[in-house]
Amino acid sequence: MCPLCSVSVDLPRALMLRFIVQLRPVLHGGGLHSVAKSTAILLPFSLILQDFIKSSYVVYLGRQSYASEPSATDLDRVTDAHHELLGSCMKSKEKAKQAIFYSYTRYINGFAAVLEDEEAAEISKHPEVISVSRNQISQLHTTNSWGFLGLERNGEIPADSMWLKARFGEDVIIGTLDTGVWPESESFNDEGMGPVPSKWKGYCDPNDGIKCNRKLIGARYFSKGYEAAETLDSLYHTARDYDGHGTHTLSTAGGRFVSGANLLGSAYGTAKGGSPNSRVASYKVCWPRCSDADVLAGYEAAIHDGVDILSVSLGSGQVEYITDGIAIGAFLAMERGILVVAAAGNDGPDPGMAGNIAPWILTVACSTISRDFTSNVILGNNKQYKVRSGVSFNTNTQPAGKFYPLINSVDAKAGNVSSNQAKYCSIGSLDPLKVKGKIVYCTRNEDPDVEKSLVVAQAGGVGVILANQLIIRQIRPRAHFVPTSVVSADDGLSILTYVYSTKSPVAYISGATEVGTVAAPVMAAFSSPGPNFITPEILKPDITAPGVNILAAFTGASGPADVRGERRRVHFNFLSGTSMACPHVSGIAGLLKTIHPDWSPAAIKSAIMTTATTISNVRQPIANASLLEANPLNYGAGHVWPSRAMDPGLVYDLTTKDYVHFLCSIGYNSFQLSLFIGKPYICPSHNNGLLDFNYPSITVPNLSSKTTLSRTLKNVGTPSLYTVNIRAPGGISVTVEPRSLKFDKINEEKMFKVTLEAKKGFKSNDYVFGEITWSDGKHHVRSPVVVKKMALAA
Repeated sequence: MCPLCSVSVDLPRALMLRFIVQLRPVLHGGGLHSVAKSTAILLPFSLILQDFIKSSYVVYLGRQSYASEPSATDLDRVTDAHHELLGSCMKSKEKAKQAIFYSYTRYINGFAAVLEDEEAAEISKHPEVISVSRNQISQLHTTNSWGFLGLERNGEIPADSMWLKARFGEDVIIGTLDTGVWPESESFNDEGMGPVPSKWKGYCDPNDGIKCNRKLIGARYFSKGYEAAETLDSLYHTARDYDGHGTHTLSTAGGRFVSGANLLGSAYGTAKGGSPNSRVASYKVCWPRCSDADVLAGYEAAIHDGVDILSVSLGSGQVEYITDGIAIGAFLAMERGILVVAAAGNDGPDPGMAGNIAPWILTVACSTISRDFTSNVILGNNKQYKVRSGVSFNTNTQPAGKFYPLINSVDAKAGNVSSNQAKYCSIGSLDPLKVKGKIVYCTRNEDPDVEKSLVVAQAGGVGVILANQLIIRQIRPRAHFVPTSVVSADDGLSILTYVYSTKSPVAYISGATEVGTVAAPVMAAFSSPGPNFITPEILKPDITAPGVNILAAFTGASGPADVRGERRRVHFNFLSGTSMACPHVSGIAGLLKTIHPDWSPAAIKSAIMTTATTISNVRQPIANASLLEANPLNYGAGHVWPSRAMDPGLVYDLTTKDYVHFLCSIGYNSFQLSLFIGKPYICPSHNNGLLDFNYPSITVPNLSSKTTLSRTLKNVGTPSLYTVNIRAPGGISVTVEPRSLKFDKINEEKMFKVTLEAKKGFKSNDYVFGEITWSDGKHHVRSPVVVKKMALAA
């Protein structure tokens, strides 16, 4: 299973040619950007970006603008034009045909090709080129949660559940760009489902026994970008998921109800996705690393096939929009009414790490739910250590109350290894003669915890106590090979003191027990926060959702612990990451699309954001992983609240034209944007600027004097009078005019202005936070207000 990271690298202009090329649409009638991108699957670990594609480039030519559905001849003509264009630079059309491994012909106009640096430099000089981008590699980011979100209560579905009002997402089509799907999972059974919607144009690739049904209606794979640099065994030319990440995310977004779901006998319950009656489609673009070229091919297919919601648990660093494959694909999807929901990344808690920051993407952070798991470590002196989160799921539970000999791993080292290797229970470091039948005390390091439990199990041990070091790493339940518990550094020292002060030390590790947490949600330490350094006026992430210890369907090809040599197989597994939070929001978006099929992607996004909450289940502000108060740079508008989102009252709507004006306001010119949208376009001479962009949140990153901005609200409810409530950021004066808005009909729009000014004597250069809320007594339309005073020159 591949962890997920987000990396962005700023490069000097001299290195630009190592990245993506964009060109004018060939059939329908520039700048080069200097930011490199890595996309990643979002599980909560950081990996070093591997620049392993040495001469593979994506040549982006803007977008297609067919007057009607293109014919096969039209598509062939575009492909031939790509060969002609590249051939003019390579001095041979035949060489160009051999170099190009993808032609994007239906929505995107461009191609991916293996080129020498000199050839990339040459094509970048072509008058129709927008930009040249290196084909970078991404890594993947990674049933109680729906109860925590209010869709069910104590295992029952209440009468006011959004599930009932949305008919469980009936016939909405949710697609994922990920590692594929395990089609045999019960989460994708089609019992009782009607015919596939007539609008659907997709299919299941039959390789490796993949079969479609009325639930899983699409499964395709795209590997040419990955194979431009890496060898992929032909056995893996299939949409089947050999990793588990893609099956987990797809079932979280749209899986059916499956009773008896568990992991190795623990956490029994009913698994289900956010839109259980939806149709689902999988686009495999990660192997498990994901190349830009394959991601763009997946977008083209998903848009053509007819998905309604696209869930992208892949992360990028903060990349210029016009050279970001995920942002480009999401823009084209948005134009066709498809909302793209994407993971923020797992490079937290350092600031400015949130990825997928384009304003037309709904960007999701990760937080906990009100469920945790606990176990007890009991020593022979009757001292107990209660363990939360750092527990194990396995079938080899210890008999209740039975004590086993306890040994420090250093005292059990094999003869040919160092004490340091044994301290961390490294592979091959323990002597089976010293370990057999004992619980082993090990110290945590950067190696996987489950690997340590495997080392102990292989040496004949019956349990593991893992002690944190002073720098505490994130702890989560795992599918260990023997009963295992993680204790704090202080508790670890206390246990060692017992070991060395007792002639025959013994211990007992109880099984994992499900418990309610004291407070939730709490932001995950790994969740990538803002600010947005590309466009600081756009707050990212947008929302947070459950993503820690999520039980969902899993592949039958890999074990739950993801260690080499593991033979166990499970139907469901716990994973954590913004990858897991993202499909929760995708499933909710599917429900909203069912209830409001005419809403734009921006309206769905606004409804989710403006109805979110910043208060936990114990009526305290949402906390960060250090249990200090979190803020909008961590969670955006707040934690998703589905029942409120289905009836938001008002929305901040946006159209394609608004997004193009946004791109004008950040410096893209009319020529570039004409290519980007596939038709003539002139930037307005009097652009209102970024602060007036009709986003559901308000961010002023450089407040130097009194600043006034505007927003427009659209009524999507009944006629009503709304009044504003202001909670100003510390040290900032905020006024809103007018203070009330009267809506007489559906879809009526009203504008208001917000004026912000730093109070006299306010000197802080840090971000400060407030909110404005419009309410008619029933609806509460809340927007975070994020302000940073411009730093004064020294």
